[in-house]
Amino acid sequence: MLAELSQKYKRIAIVGMAKNAGKTTTLNYLLDEAMDEGMICGVTSTGRDGERTDLVTGTDKPSIYLEEDTIVSVPVQLYDLADAGLEILEDTGFGTSLGPILICRVAASGYVQVAGPVINAQHVELCEKMTGYGAELVIIDGAIDRKTIAAPETSDAIILSTGAVLSRRMDKVVEETAYTVEIYGLPSLEDGPAREAISTIADQDSIFLIRDGELEKLDLVTGLGAGNLLAAELNEKVSHVFLPGAFIPSSVDGIDPRVLKRTVFVLRDATRIFFPTALWKKMRKWGMDIRVMDPIKVAAVTVNPTSPLGYRFDQRELIDRMQKAIPDIPVIDVME
Repeated sequence: MLAELSQKYKRIAIVGMAKNAGKTTTLNYLLDEAMDEGMICGVTSTGRDGERTDLVTGTDKPSIYLEEDTIVSVPVQLYDLADAGLEILEDTGFGTSLGPILICRVAASGYVQVAGPVINAQHVELCEKMTGYGAELVIIDGAIDRKTIAAPETSDAIILSTGAVLSRRMDKVVEETAYTVEIYGLPSLEDGPAREAISTIADQDSIFLIRDGELEKLDLVTGLGAGNLLAAELNEKVSHVFLPGAFIPSSVDGIDPRVLKRTVFVLRDATRIFFPTALWKKMRKWGMDIRVMDPIKVAAVTVNPTSPLGYRFDQRELIDRMQKAIPDIPVIDVME
């Protein structure tokens, strides 16, 4: 798995669909492979990871064991808690609640608590610095409340971690995971005049229309509750709507299904979508056309058949059903 990923990508983010979905276990699996392959990895996180007990739920968590030469980001306040020997390479100055982020090289193998910057742009810079210090692949362990780490500007691809913790019903776990994969796999807006036009305003925080081939700025900065206002604007001359922020049900509430079908809604990337699964399916059945400026690559899905609540799915059945639902993406139980 690691060899294949490292040939294609320089930055991989592990995104969990819920706590205890297996993010840290997936990270440890990749690190074990890196050790076997003699590959130097960079490791960072959008939250705090590697502590033995979850600070929110009080449940046990997998620790993070790093081999010599691994490049890792550690806040100042966690540096002395490391079991590993850490050589400080750089104080980045990126601030967190645990102090500035240090980039360290593991000088003696051991356990480390990992954390990274709170700002995505700083994560991009941090990954570049880690590569400069010799990391062949940078792995970002994404916090559950920071799905923007999946955004293309932050990572080249993601590994999506899912499992029994989502629901006691296997079919629900499969459905929710396939929904997330579908959203992340939304197609890019094709090359042409519309993409060229939207590219010029994609960094602005306003809603734009393309009407009669021309950009038109609306007096709206968010899709929140914008459905009725958009419905009044979307005549047959409007071909595209660009929404810079969150795309939620009230963004299209009140818009006639026939209008949804003929209008292309364009988002920066799929991390902006916040729809319940059932409503999303309904809107897509109506023919709602959603495109993104920057697609997200899902490199693999890892599954955890065990829930911390004490129930467990049949591992082989879960993998088989998940693979059937998302046939084009590898599905792996890293504990198998």
